[in-house]
Amino acid sequence: MDTLFDFHTIMYILAGAGVGLAVGITGVGGGSLMTPLLLLFGFPTNIAIGTDLIYASITKAGGVFSHQRQSTIQWDLVFRLARGSIPASIVTVIILNVYFDNPESYQHVLVTTLGVMLMLTSVVLLFKGRLQAFSKSALEGDSFLIRHRNALTTLMGVLLGICVTLSSVGAGAFGAAILLVLYPNLSPIKVIGTDIAHAVPLTLIAGLGHLSLGNVNFVLLISLLIGSLPAIHIGTLLGKRVPDKILQPTLASILLIIGVKYAFF
Repeated sequence: MDTLFDFHTIMYILAGAGVGLAVGITGVGGGSLMTPLLLLFGFPTNIAIGTDLIYASITKAGGVFSHQRQSTIQWDLVFRLARGSIPASIVTVIILNVYFDNPESYQHVLVTTLGVMLMLTSVVLLFKGRLQAFSKSALEGDSFLIRHRNALTTLMGVLLGICVTLSSVGAGAFGAAILLVLYPNLSPIKVIGTDIAHAVPLTLIAGLGHLSLGNVNFVLLISLLIGSLPAIHIGTLLGKRVPDKILQPTLASILLIIGVKYAFF
């Protein structure tokens, strides 16, 4: 029994290292990679999502300090997103707790949302440049987006809060896409810093919500962190030498295929 446990633990550590390496090299959010991998290992969807949310909040926390030192976080935008996403996340957890008898009864909701969010992440990765170009033209002059940008940011935060809580995916790529579309003149480094600063409290609140529902496996969580934390730093160093134009489209295509599988099959 001990040998089996040790073998599983080693596999989870290696999985954490693999995802951490991929995140460091490509910059793609860990949720879109980790949750499907945990499902492949045979974990129930609720455990995979709940554990991954806590994992994401811890792994992203260091990035907030780094970006704050570089003054690359737009805190006003973080608060606009959070005033929508945090309440939405809390309400989503309450609905799961009140309207469903057990985790098995809402598995289909989690799986379908996961599939949709993986597909959206893929689209964002493939068409990020076009999204930004479109938003720059749409935000010229006194457009609807300009007049209602603050409210739209909060509204998008609500959508993000619901989707991240139900799938653990989207706090990275989808959050960045919202900033790119609504604030196209924001520099790339500030998009990343602002997105990470918002993702940490969102994934933490969503993760704690899932913890209250019994959806977090702590042995798995610790194993993933042991593998991923050093691997992310190694991946970041390797990422400077690997062509981004090859990696991200390849990864986006894989996520699209996985997303279609979970959303429709």
